[in-house]
Amino acid sequence: MKDVQGVHQLATYLTIQDPASQRLTWNKSPLSVLVIKKVQDTSVIQPFIDLVSWLIYDKQMVVSVEASVLEDVQLRNNTYFSPFRDKLCTFREGKWNIFRQSVPPVMAFHMGSLGFLAPFEFADFQEQVSNVLEGHAALTLRSRLRCIIMRKNSEPLDKKSHSSFLVLNEVVVDRGPSPYLSNIDLFLDGKHITTVQGDGLIVSTPTGSTAYAVAAGASMIHPSVPAIMVTPICPHSLSFRPIVVPAGVELKIMVSPDARNTAWVSFDGRHQQQLKIGDSLRVTMSVYPLPSICAHDQISDWFDSLAECLHWNVRKKQRQFDEYSDLIHSSSNDTIDSLDRSDQIDSEV
Repeated sequence: MKDVQGVHQLATYLTIQDPASQRLTWNKSPLSVLVIKKVQDTSVIQPFIDLVSWLIYDKQMVVSVEASVLEDVQLRNNTYFSPFRDKLCTFREGKWNIFRQSVPPVMAFHMGSLGFLAPFEFADFQEQVSNVLEGHAALTLRSRLRCIIMRKNSEPLDKKSHSSFLVLNEVVVDRGPSPYLSNIDLFLDGKHITTVQGDGLIVSTPTGSTAYAVAAGASMIHPSVPAIMVTPICPHSLSFRPIVVPAGVELKIMVSPDARNTAWVSFDGRHQQQLKIGDSLRVTMSVYPLPSICAHDQISDWFDSLAECLHWNVRKKQRQFDEYSDLIHSSSNDTIDSLDRSDQIDSEV
């Protein structure tokens, strides 16, 4: 009986969630929305005005924007923006911690040069946004990394908001401006795994596996896979390959005691800080993923992005032989091979 119960429990633990089961549901229709506009890009000004005015007047929603948007000279001078400018609410990064814990669903439009995380086209935004507001959409729960800096012989700096970071793509530890190789100790759940000697180390989420990590030679991981990718940057060892570890582990990264130089750490390319000898960085998977709204579904969106943005496995297809030419080609090759073998035998005799 115990064996049967154990098998049942194991089967429960190994149950894999179907990606198609992750659907967007609202307890009630949303009344407010935050619109993030790409900065320093004049091509998005008119689409931004069209979207915001439609949300305010047609959908009767409260729209918030970054404070810098209202300071944009080109927007301020736009006659189509003036009528609803005073209706917008504003926030400033650092004062509103809306992305530090539970995150609202994110709907991203492809209006840039790559758009790997932006599956929606803007041309029919009214229909697509309406579908989302009505709850007709699939979700991808994109995991994030929680990173805490700990200084040598001191308490963790997690008590201060600027020393704890949530990362969607990757945290990078590198040698910075130093001419020497980095010398970084890597621990996994307290066990020393290896010492990184090279330009540095990338610790990425599955979402970040298609960013800096893949450029450094890592594999691409679907964002629904619960894992952490560890990728060396230009390691001074041919056998040092990227590894994938379980999502539930804690990574500790330290500057080695015998290192010639310090290291530098950045979080999604921002908030760069110096790690001195004895300092450490603790990295775990956050319990607060980022819910990303799918244009179609988890699988289609991801592979469409691989094909469109990274041109994954793009090549000219090999042409097929027709039956007659295939037979002639094979016969000709067999004849040539026979003659070659005969000539070789004659020369040896």
